[in-house]
Amino acid sequence: MFKIKKLAAAFAASVITAVSLFSCSDDGPPVDAKEFKVTFLEAGKADAMVLQSETGTVVIDCGEKGDGKKIVNLLEESGRTSIDYLIITHFDQDHVGGAPKVLNSIEVKNLITPNYEGNNDEYKKYVKTIDSLGIQPQKLTDNLSFTLDDVKYTVYVPKKDFYGEDESAENNFSLVTKAVHHKNTLLFTGDAMEERLDEIMDIGQCTLLKVPYHGRKLDNLEAFLKNVKPKCAVTCTSTSEFSNKTQKALEELKIKSYATCYNGDITATSNGAEITFETER
Repeated sequence: MFKIKKLAAAFAASVITAVSLFSCSDDGPPVDAKEFKVTFLEAGKADAMVLQSETGTVVIDCGEKGDGKKIVNLLEESGRTSIDYLIITHFDQDHVGGAPKVLNSIEVKNLITPNYEGNNDEYKKYVKTIDSLGIQPQKLTDNLSFTLDDVKYTVYVPKKDFYGEDESAENNFSLVTKAVHHKNTLLFTGDAMEERLDEIMDIGQCTLLKVPYHGRKLDNLEAFLKNVKPKCAVTCTSTSEFSNKTQKALEELKIKSYATCYNGDITATSNGAEITFETER
């Protein structure tokens, strides 16, 4: 017990707070680059992320039931009146739970989901909501690419139709999203577990990684980190979910790391060459 507390405390001390700058290039931002901002909302162990380019808006996951309001408030404060793409990575309650609130509150132009059916109460509420609104989700069977402003997105689908009967196997249906903003690449991995990480092991290097599965222990996470070589990482998690093995791997690979359980809301802003981080605490 003491060892776990000691490691968590050490990681918390190493997490960057307040405002910091991470540079990916010595050449400065491209002359045509516009600001691209990603907000990782503090939502317990849940995922809820808002991506904003000059005019485009993407939301990846909506957290638990009460977290949808946080997303709506953020968009309203930003002056956004619609979401271009709402991506639900998979149908666990801590990813789809806040979706009904978002869908009922703001126009969603494209709703993107994996091609399978969930079975929890939050999923059923989500289905009831889209039925009542007449929204037809795009259930991906092939990778999807689109561009908003100067950000190029690719959404990668799972390569299998079945990952086992275990309750957590559903996590491997997670859609994985890559957002390329000039010299910066941001990778969002949902709740990808070992099988899914193996599928995207060759996805290429990234600048910023959203750590998969809330930072829980994954046997091949270190190999994945060594392959994608992130310069910095954000984990959407609670202190009880954040594995000390994951924290240690991030530390040993010298990946500058943030976690919502330690930093609160985290905003990463890319100018095409640098990423600036701002945190609540």
